[in-house]
Amino acid sequence: MSIKINLLQLKEHGSVAEVKQDVVHVTGLTNCMNGQLVTIGDATQGVILGFDGEYVLVLIVKSLSKIKPGDKVITKIDDFRVPVGDEFIGRQVNALAEPIDGDGPIKESMTGPIFAKAPGVLERDPLNEVLATGIKMVDMTLPIGKGQRMLIIGDRMTGKTAVAVDTIINQKGKNVICIYCCIGKSEASLTKVTDTFDRHGVWDYTMVVSASAADPMGQQYLVPYVACSFGEYFMHEKQADVLVVFDDFTKHAWAYRQISLLLERAPGRDAYPGDIFYIHSQLVERAGKMKPEKGGGTMTHLPIVETLQGDFAGYIPSNIISMTDGQIFLNTMLFGEGFKPAIDMGLSVSRIGSKVQWPAMKKPTGMLKLDFIRYKELEKLTRIKAGVSAEVEARLAAGRTLEEFLKQDENAPVALENQVIALYALQNGFLEGVVPADVRGRLEQLLNQIRMNCSDTVKKLVESGKMTDDITEVLDEQIAKFNPAV
Repeated sequence: MSIKINLLQLKEHGSVAEVKQDVVHVTGLTNCMNGQLVTIGDATQGVILGFDGEYVLVLIVKSLSKIKPGDKVITKIDDFRVPVGDEFIGRQVNALAEPIDGDGPIKESMTGPIFAKAPGVLERDPLNEVLATGIKMVDMTLPIGKGQRMLIIGDRMTGKTAVAVDTIINQKGKNVICIYCCIGKSEASLTKVTDTFDRHGVWDYTMVVSASAADPMGQQYLVPYVACSFGEYFMHEKQADVLVVFDDFTKHAWAYRQISLLLERAPGRDAYPGDIFYIHSQLVERAGKMKPEKGGGTMTHLPIVETLQGDFAGYIPSNIISMTDGQIFLNTMLFGEGFKPAIDMGLSVSRIGSKVQWPAMKKPTGMLKLDFIRYKELEKLTRIKAGVSAEVEARLAAGRTLEEFLKQDENAPVALENQVIALYALQNGFLEGVVPADVRGRLEQLLNQIRMNCSDTVKKLVESGKMTDDITEVLDEQIAKFNPAV
């Protein structure tokens, strides 16, 4: 005989006292807590963001009808949770995990808290595996480890989103779940990203969580937390490797500043509230690599921040630099010169460094960053001089070759093994005397030749990640046999 037991569900009732744009002052809730979901009237949803004397301050996140003083407020004594699950892969959802792509409802596996605590130090493992971006400058000189928090920073229209999107494209076939989180951007910008995803077939392992500029301020505030909840589901429940792109945290900071002003909190530097540091650190700290006994999953964060006229030391940029494991800085001048991706080697750094790199990549890239920075400085010095010595001209020629070698087209990620082979060829004189315009074409011909004639060697390089004597012997032979006319 089976006995059905109805679980006791506690609810608390209150009423609306005052409405200020997207913030509602509520009375009568005596047992509530920050981050709790409330229902106002018939279907309007909000989240508790603070307390002010006898009032509870509620931020509206979904409004289906006009709210007025006296409306009933109901809350369950529970934290704010959203549906998560495998079925969300390949779909676009809003900040409440509701589908917005027109493909019907999504079956959830469970619910996840949006304000979950970050894993403790004892639950984490050191990072030891590379997350290949397919971008040569990043993989060679600014390697990203699975579980790292790597900031992408730069002015408007310098290719920040392109770097993140290329990283997502490069995860095809690598068993990495990707989550693209759009925060406060225009619908046109989001459509451009999703069209790129369509063209490159990434929906098998990618989902989009979006709150565009047209969505309520409350959803723009919540959307990165919801993206983290999805990431934590895949990391903890599926023991998967997860990549989350936040595009961008500047818009999130703007949304939180507006909310804080409505909550009548004291403004600080640049009119941002004092707890903006806590808000963003609360998000990025949820990234990491879990210990094997905790499942061994990883979550990598790529937050994007926009600077104003290269102001690297601005409040929000410097805040987020201090809480991440490195930054990729995109320079407007380099972009204008046609050097793409416009990554400034001098101001970019990865604090995880070569710990996660393939051994085959470590040694040859040791001096690469310094060589490129020296070339750019030398180029600046010689730009105004009419003539230079033969030695300086040779160094400039080598620098131009290196510059062309590092250039890359958008949405065309390069596999790590191809990067290693190309780097080996560069450092063994394969490109000496080659006109810069022919550098990339010549390298592509060599890679095609090696892939065709030595597929076993390439496979061995992928499996070991090491440049053994056997592999170098084969590569030397192929370089010697290379015939550009073929």
